[in-house]
Amino acid sequence: MLTLAARFGPIRRLMLNSDSWDGHFRRLAVGDRVVRAGWFATVDAAVVIATTEQGMQIDLLVVPPGTGAAAAEAAMATAADPANRLRAPAILAERPAVDGRPGAGDSQSVWDNEGGHGAGPAVR
Repeated sequence: MLTLAARFGPIRRLMLNSDSWDGHFRRLAVGDRVVRAGWFATVDAAVVIATTEQGMQIDLLVVPPGTGAAAAEAAMATAADPANRLRAPAILAERPAVDGRPGAGDSQSVWDNEGGHGAGPAVR
């Protein structure tokens, strides 16, 4: 958050998917500031949206826990590429299966990331 604030200005608010996170904090201390959090079922599970004090929106890719380091780095590099036009679910769909669980590359996981049903492992 401090890096975002240094680049884009102070962050005022975060918007997160309410079905994908274990805890729903309302405020987050960042340096000497407080960032408010809002929880919405309509926010893509693969994204955290940060809003600056100037009203700029910054979409941040959420790489799922258990993703291997190489796949996570590749997804983050794709998300950070200025030429990238893929949305978060499409970026994550390119990652391989991890730990024997379906990867985001299968259609069920893409459906999950697009709000198909609540968070949790895919049922086979």
